[in-house]
Amino acid sequence: MTKKKTASRSDELIEELLEVYGSSPEAVLGEKGLLMDLKKRIVEKALAGELTHHLGYPAGEKPEGVENHRNGYSSKRLLVEDGVMEIEVPRDRAGSFEPVLVPKGRSRFEGFDERIIAMYGRGMTVREIQGFLKEQYRVEVSADFISTVTDSVIEEVTEWQNRPLDGMYPVVFFDALRVKIRDEGTVKNKAVYLALGVASDGRRDVLGIWIEQNEGAKFWLKVMNELRNRGVEDILIAVVDGLKGFPEAITTVFPLARVQTCIVHLTRLSLSFCGWRDRKQVAEALRAIYRAETAEAAEARLSEFEEGPWGEKFPMIAPIWRRNWEQVIPFYAYPPEIRKMIYTTNAIESLHMQLRKVLKNRGHFPNDEAATKLIYLALRNITQKWKNPPVTWRSAANQFAIQFGQRFMPQLAEA
Repeated sequence: MTKKKTASRSDELIEELLEVYGSSPEAVLGEKGLLMDLKKRIVEKALAGELTHHLGYPAGEKPEGVENHRNGYSSKRLLVEDGVMEIEVPRDRAGSFEPVLVPKGRSRFEGFDERIIAMYGRGMTVREIQGFLKEQYRVEVSADFISTVTDSVIEEVTEWQNRPLDGMYPVVFFDALRVKIRDEGTVKNKAVYLALGVASDGRRDVLGIWIEQNEGAKFWLKVMNELRNRGVEDILIAVVDGLKGFPEAITTVFPLARVQTCIVHLTRLSLSFCGWRDRKQVAEALRAIYRAETAEAAEARLSEFEEGPWGEKFPMIAPIWRRNWEQVIPFYAYPPEIRKMIYTTNAIESLHMQLRKVLKNRGHFPNDEAATKLIYLALRNITQKWKNPPVTWRSAANQFAIQFGQRFMPQLAEA
């Protein structure tokens, strides 16, 4: 039969079915509507076909010498994407039939779990998911059921957290957001650290998630060793937020890495000492420091700030810059293309903003695993859009090639 004749016959069948069922939304899309009925019949037909293949002979026939045969049906209630579907599953007398389409013990059809995981990953709470399923599909599910479904991604999280990484990253941003997690009977404010890497072609990738209550040199050394064990051989610039022990941990594992204190974090920390009335003017004074042409000029402007009226009014700001100065001054050796990339940290700031939207509905998580699960699912949704490098990457790549030579372009060493 030609495609044209098949399409014509299909149209005729659809028209006949619509005459029987009607064309209202409920008649077509409802729980007992046309689409659900068709799905039910197709599933039952497919299961009947599976049993025929298993027995080796069609219904209505029973070859001599064959002991096993059909043995009626059993009812099964399936949760599907658009509601609840009652189906009749064929049985065999020997009980050896194992359906593939709807395996024994399974009460959810393909697509239903993915729908729950998608809602969970977009920040809906368990209670909100329960309400949505009941309202939209008239399906009541327990909190334990939803937890079981979402727990199915734990293996995927483990695989993702241990996947191989690139050998070199021009820039890696290490930053944290605070999340409330229950630990040893009390709710604690833990830091969830993310490593956002910029690859040699400009594409962004979240390299991993780490949760730790007390960050220190041992914790950071563990993170760096994990990155190295997953294939990272070199980091050109590591941008950090000034945590104690972090620069030393990075250079222990990646001795050639240039550690750069995040200018945005340093500025925010400085402004936290100011009242709202003074913040704008103090920010302008600090901007003169980090926009200086050279490290020498920046240090001179820091001294001017320290000895001027703002330094006298807020004497704690200048010492913060001086304590971090060794990790600030690498900034001044870079051209504008690289400075802009490591100063603005737009990528990780935007990432954190999107994560906070997902996390804001959570009072606290029952454990680290639950927090990791949700953050991973949120990251999976967010990073799906990260397909192309920024339009400014080409000019930045040229500057990386000049600044770092064969470390940025290792293929030159093989030429």
